[in-house]
Amino acid sequence: MPTYNTHVSRTTTGSDPLVPEPLAADIIQEAPKASAALSLMKKTTLSAKTQRLPVLDVLPVAYWVSGDAGLKQTSTQAWKNVVLVVEELACIVPIPEAYLDDADVPLWNEVKPRIVEAVGNLIDSAVLWGINKPTTWGEAVFPGAGKSQHFVVQGTGVDLAQDVTKLGALMAQSGYTVNGFAAAPGSNWNLVGLRSAQGVPIYEPDLQGGSPGGSLYGYPMSEVNNGSWQSGATGAVFLMGDFTKSIIGIRSDISFKMFTEGVISDGSGVVQLNLMQQDAVAMRMTMRLAYATVNPVTIMEPGKNISTATARWPFGAILPVGATPPAASAINVIQAPPYPYTGTFAATAEAELAVENPQESAAAEAQRAFHEEQTKAVRPRRSRGSADD
Repeated sequence: MPTYNTHVSRTTTGSDPLVPEPLAADIIQEAPKASAALSLMKKTTLSAKTQRLPVLDVLPVAYWVSGDAGLKQTSTQAWKNVVLVVEELACIVPIPEAYLDDADVPLWNEVKPRIVEAVGNLIDSAVLWGINKPTTWGEAVFPGAGKSQHFVVQGTGVDLAQDVTKLGALMAQSGYTVNGFAAAPGSNWNLVGLRSAQGVPIYEPDLQGGSPGGSLYGYPMSEVNNGSWQSGATGAVFLMGDFTKSIIGIRSDISFKMFTEGVISDGSGVVQLNLMQQDAVAMRMTMRLAYATVNPVTIMEPGKNISTATARWPFGAILPVGATPPAASAINVIQAPPYPYTGTFAATAEAELAVENPQESAAAEAQRAFHEEQTKAVRPRRSRGSADD
């Protein structure tokens, strides 16, 4: 029987055994997102684990003098400490050497950007929302906005832009100047969609530019696209305020180190991976930083200090429709030792400060010894037969 329908052809399912399928060297993925907090807040370099920031807490008061011979009254000005305490974040990514050899893409070049993105997510979650925030750090931006009652529920104004202006006016009445915004993903597009009663666009970015927006009322607006933004009834639409009042202290920037020997253990000390024995390579990332909001007193609210229940706060929030307004409560500020820290932080902090300032430490020790000797010298002696004997 004649055969006319047979031929050598490509396998239609799966991979053909004779025709290779090259893998693209570039993995299709989203561009890693940076930290909004690091881009908006003030940054400084720290030289020790702790650093004190003197913050203006009490303003002087002037008085009218009664008559030509009236007595002039006195006034004062006071400061309180806000403390930056450095904490460390880290992660380890192990990869078997065989997998590294066989991979068609440079794996470490793909891993590093994603680690940086994870760092941004962790930092923003802590300083903006208070999620997994170290206990040695002060109040986060969003919880502080609720506790200080600096918020407006979306829909209070005729549109989102007016909600922002109402919150800006509320904060100005407390003496705070808005100079930046952290926004939910897609906020730029929501603003572009705003129209006047005549259908004219209200928010008009450059149509030939890149992504829309980038600023609001002339101030920088950073969409938080690293997965840390909190939406819904317990989140926000916008966070806004004076970002120069929040400080992120960098003790050591992000650093990477490769290991081909060593072991990785769990919390119980059980070895989970032996790099040398199991032919693996591990990349370790570390970063050390601190966060605090300095929150100085304002002339508009001179009676509110750091310790009051409805303390001053340089940030506010636009809450989504349906959100439950938070109740006023005390702002958490790390002012002085002892810090809310478990373990032997106090001893290690003193040791580190002694290393950083050996001369100052020696002088302080000598002063303490002199004070003890003076105290012994002037201590009154008890007479025999006294009631204390």
